[in-house]
Amino acid sequence: MVAHTYGQQDNWLVVNTTVYNGDTIPLIMFEEVVIVPPLTFKNKKEAVKYTKLVRKIRKVLPYARLAGSKLDEIEAAIVTMTSEREKRRFIDKKDKELRAEFEGELSELTVSEGLMLIKLIDRETGDTSYELIKELKGSLTAFMWQTVARMFGSNLKLEYDAQGEDKLIEDIILRIDNGLL
Repeated sequence: MVAHTYGQQDNWLVVNTTVYNGDTIPLIMFEEVVIVPPLTFKNKKEAVKYTKLVRKIRKVLPYARLAGSKLDEIEAAIVTMTSEREKRRFIDKKDKELRAEFEGELSELTVSEGLMLIKLIDRETGDTSYELIKELKGSLTAFMWQTVARMFGSNLKLEYDAQGEDKLIEDIILRIDNGLL
């Protein structure tokens, strides 16, 4: 691939090129264009329900994405550690830091926002909240938190299904990410 300059007078454009069957062809990369159907609602009640869902997703999506990036950081650090004791101490330290930083904000979430966060954490990490706790803190801790969650009408084992029941949520996230909402 070679860069060539094309244009006339003061309007020059530098583009990459490639040679294909002896011809030099400009190679220009475009950003992905996302096409989504326009929103239509059967009635006002459905529109209000959609607006509430958008609000809920906007509130918890940053936390889910942050959970994904923090998990990546923790996993990258753990890989370099040799002893289980060192890993446990590191995880406990990160646990305390994250609780200090986010416990107040997250405790103010409604039950439905909490359920949404659990699903979006699965979307962002590829693992349910239960699996993450079990992996990082152990089976007993995961069981305890699952019991607490169930007492409050939640479930840490909820999975995100972008093609099924969570298709509307996926559509909303796509629209948010592309500045359409």
